[in-house]
Order: sequence, then C-alpha cells, then structure tokens
Amino acid sequence: MNRISLLASKAKWLPERILRWLVVLLTGAAGLGILAMMLITCLDVLLRVFGHPLIGAFDVVKIAGAIAITCALPYTTAIKGHVAIEYFFQKLSRRARVMVDTLARLVGIALFGSFAWQAVRYGISLKHNGQVTSTLEIPIYWIPYVMAFSCAVVALVIFHNLLHPGREMIKP
Repeated sequence: MNRISLLASKAKWLPERILRWLVVLLTGAAGLGILAMMLITCLDVLLRVFGHPLIGAFDVVKIAGAIAITCALPYTTAIKGHVAIEYFFQKLSRRARVMVDTLARLVGIALFGSFAWQAVRYGISLKHNGQVTSTLEIPIYWIPYVMAFSCAVVALVIFHNLLHPGREMIKP
C-alpha cells in the first residue's frame, strides 16, 4: 500500500516538475538571447572601429531580443515578479481579494492563451508568405512559434498559481 501511495504522490507532482523544467529551459533561452545581443553588439561596434561593420547585426539582435523578452515571461510569472497594485488590493476584504485574484488569474490565462493562438496563426502566415529578415534573409516564421510556446507556458504557470495561491512556483 505504501508503494502505491508513493507512486501516486510522485505522479501527482510530475506535471509541476515538467512545468518547472519548461520554465527553466525558457529562462536559459532568454539568457542566451541576451548574451547573443551583447556579443553581436560588441563585435559590431569593435568591427566598425576598423571600418568593417558586422553585416546583419541588426537582424540577429532583433531576433535575439524577441526571444529574450518572450522567454523571460514564464520565469517572471513563476516567481510572481510582475508589478502589482498592492495598495488597493489590501483595502479589499479577504473574500473580495480572493475573488479579484481568481478573476485576474482567469483573465490572464485567457489572455496568454489567446496570445499563443494568435502567435501560431501569425507564424503560419509568415511561413506562407516566405517572410525573411531584411539583411541576412533568415526565415522568421519560427519566432512567433517560440512566442506562442512561451505564452502557453505562462498560461500554465498562471493556472498553477491559481491552484496554489500564496506561493511562488520557483524561488528567485
């Protein structure tokens, strides 16, 4: 009997562990995006001193910036690092705070779910049109897919926070 309950408790936590792993993975991608922006910008400035600017630096920095911003959202949501208006929130009764918090989280789930869906649609449109960057002609249809995945993870993190109020999913 103990073995069955142990397996059940491990299975119960598996979705949370997978979600944490996805958040950490996306945080790593955000960090790599920031690193890429720094390296490309520094290299471009250095090469400009010698009269040879880095061709396509703007394209790469733009893509890395989009990846960095989007992939950082799940981590920020997981540690509850977003700006909140606590002054007005604390003036409400406990029941009203629970209702407002629940409503805000449900709206957040719907909003980020919609963002994910629209990003997928936009990525399909970009692929269909053959859209590429202006200098290096890198296909960019995949960027909205990364954004969609990140927004879907944010929606899952908000859902997790809805089920586990009062605690962060990941400690900062």
